[in-house]
Amino acid sequence: QVHLVESGGGLVQPGGSLRLSCAASGFTFSMYAMTWYRQVPGKERELVATISSSGGSTNYAESVEGRFTISRDNAKNTMYLQMNSLKPDDTAVYYCRLASGGYWGQGTQVTVSS
Repeated sequence: QVHLVESGGGLVQPGGSLRLSCAASGFTFSMYAMTWYRQVPGKERELVATISSSGGSTNYAESVEGRFTISRDNAKNTMYLQMNSLKPDDTAVYYCRLASGGYWGQGTQVTVSS
């Protein structure tokens, strides 16, 4: 049974950084591409970044390109999202998910505010 737990969110000032983690269990993590999404209340979830099963290929939404870095450690069954130069518009609940869809974790809140 797929289980994903996001962590690392919090309150940060504009220009600051955060690193989110996604701990995975219940499936062979190293075999699956993974994604980060985010959602603002009242809006649809937005795909932020995708990483291949090996970690060798990544893609980003235009809004975060050059500021966010997605990575993974298959030995630890964990995916990361390093977020730099954060802006108020990055405020959202961030979720990890298999690229093939399905289970949503509980998410982690990121708030960028002075």
